[in-house]
Amino acid sequence: MASNLVHRPLASLAIPQSGAGRFIVQAAMVVAGSLLLALSAKAKVVLGPVDMSLQTLAVLLIAATFGFRLGVATLLVYLAEGAAGLPVFQGTPEKGIGLAYMMGSTGGYLAGFLAMAAIVGWVVDRGWGKNIVKIFAAMLVAEIVMMAMGFSWLAYLIGAAKSWQFGVVPFIVPDLIKVALAAALTAAASGMVGGSKG
Repeated sequence: MASNLVHRPLASLAIPQSGAGRFIVQAAMVVAGSLLLALSAKAKVVLGPVDMSLQTLAVLLIAATFGFRLGVATLLVYLAEGAAGLPVFQGTPEKGIGLAYMMGSTGGYLAGFLAMAAIVGWVVDRGWGKNIVKIFAAMLVAEIVMMAMGFSWLAYLIGAAKSWQFGVVPFIVPDLIKVALAAALTAAASGMVGGSKG
């Protein structure tokens, strides 16, 4: 029993195994996760074309807690909310809403968040969450993928030099701190759950 729990995302412990309750709980978790992402997007520091927020940390923790399937579903719902015109993104509504905003300077990062959730959720489903070295490495890879996607789209819009200067460099240290914090929290929580069931 204990070994199986280690290889399941933490949120699965609160989900009924079958019945209508399972779907209701999962849907509630996805909606709550999308609301958390919206709130984290609004906590920002203005740095230039792309502002810094707590969203990276939120994406990492949601993916690590929910696992691949629910983590990706949460990001898809969040992106769908934004595409529908809800002011859930960092610069909405002042910088536009819906697809117009998503095609702007932060578009690559938004797509990168989905990739980030997929990577972290996938490794957590395979039991990496309890090992701080493994989960840190996976989160770092996810961070690099997200930044590469954001940089690529921003470079298309404003050029590679400005994209690197304003879209990557200011975020290197803060995002490394967020990755380390998310990895530590994930490993600690997974260890406590595993220990309590052992």
